[in-house]
Amino acid sequence: MGSLRFFLGYGIAVLVLAATPGATAAEPKPPVVVELFTSQGCNSCPPADAYLASLVGRGDVIALSYHVNYWDYLGWRDTLASDTTTQRQRDYARSLGERTIYTPQIVVGGKYHEVGSRHKAVDRTIRKVALEQDENLSVQLSEAPRGTLQITIAKGQIFHRRVVVWLVIFDPYHEVEVERGENAGRTLGSHNVVRDMREIGEWYGKEFSVALDIGDLRTAGEAVAVIVQEHDSGHILGAQAAQLAGLSRP
Repeated sequence: MGSLRFFLGYGIAVLVLAATPGATAAEPKPPVVVELFTSQGCNSCPPADAYLASLVGRGDVIALSYHVNYWDYLGWRDTLASDTTTQRQRDYARSLGERTIYTPQIVVGGKYHEVGSRHKAVDRTIRKVALEQDENLSVQLSEAPRGTLQITIAKGQIFHRRVVVWLVIFDPYHEVEVERGENAGRTLGSHNVVRDMREIGEWYGKEFSVALDIGDLRTAGEAVAVIVQEHDSGHILGAQAAQLAGLSRP
C-alpha cells in the first residue's frame, strides 16, 4: 500500500495482547481498522462522516478518516486532503480489484469495502473481520525514555511476502466551514483525520522494535496508529493506536 494513517479514541489507548497457551475467548481481540475515504466537496459524504464519528472511541475499532482531493475541481478545495491520503485509496482500488474510486468509501480490515452510507453492511463487515483476525499478533505502543514513542511488534507467523509497518498520524477532530461547491454554506466536522502516513519498516514474523521522537510526531498530529499490512493484498494483520499526549511508560 502507498500510505498510512492512525486511529484515535478519545482518551483511549487499547493495547493488543498476544495470545498465550490456554488463552480464553474473554481476552481482547485486535481492533478492526475502519478507513473512510471522504471529501468536503462531496454532498453524499456528511452522513458517512457522522457514521465514522459513531465508531470513534470503540475499543474494538480503529476509525480513520482520509480526505481525498479528486473532487477539488467541483469548486471547493478540501482543506484536509492530500496526495498521500488520495494515493491510499488508489492503492486499495488496486488490491481490491476495483477500477474506480469514489466517495464515501469505507474499507474494513484492508480486505472489504462498502459504500459509506450503507451503515448496516459496514457493521456486518466489521464483525466479519473481527472473527477472521489473528489474535496472536501483538502491537504495542508506549512512551520510552527521552520522549520517544516505542513501537513493538512481537514474533508471529513467519511471512515470505512483504508486510509493511505504517505509522499513521491523525487529529481527533476538525471542523470546516465550506464556502463553495456541493456543500456550500455547511459546517462539516471530521473525526480522526489522517494528516500524515509513513512507512517505518517491514515485518516478516520476527520481533520488530523502533523508537520515534514524540516531539517530531506532534508537529504532524495529535495521535498515532501503527498498522501492519500485507503489501500486495492490502490485508491488515494487526494495528494499535494512541493519543500522543496520553502515552505512558511501560
